[in-house]
Amino acid sequence: MLRIVATTGLAFFLLSLGSAPAQDRPTLEIVWPKGGSVIELGNDSEKAIGVVVRSNFTLLPTGECGDNRQCGHVHMKIDPNGDACNIPGKPYNSMNSDVGGDVIKARFGHCPDAAGKHVIGVLLADDHHQPILVDGQPVTAVVTVTTK
Repeated sequence: MLRIVATTGLAFFLLSLGSAPAQDRPTLEIVWPKGGSVIELGNDSEKAIGVVVRSNFTLLPTGECGDNRQCGHVHMKIDPNGDACNIPGKPYNSMNSDVGGDVIKARFGHCPDAAGKHVIGVLLADDHHQPILVDGQPVTAVVTVTTK
């Protein structure tokens, strides 16, 4: 499993959301798209694609984890070294906290240039939107893709 610690661009998660420690070593990876892929954008106004993740955490909607400390959801940021692709007024592009599961909608239509080279960054968060930490670092994964 791929676990990439926070880069400067992903530090926004810690600054905007706080943090929550994890008891076990959680994992997170982006299963699709693979790094280096060329992806055709969706035909909708958001030019959205589904990003598939894998984690040893149960990914449920916010508020449904109860006492399960191995449960949460995923926050996503496109081009995490800046905020240009965020939903206006939000510190992220997408999250699956409303529906849970392993698919998150990447909304490239919020980017100034939807087509081109982009980095997709995801972060594992607990039921209260706090980043899950391992060795003091948030559990994240990133891939670089080209969209057309």
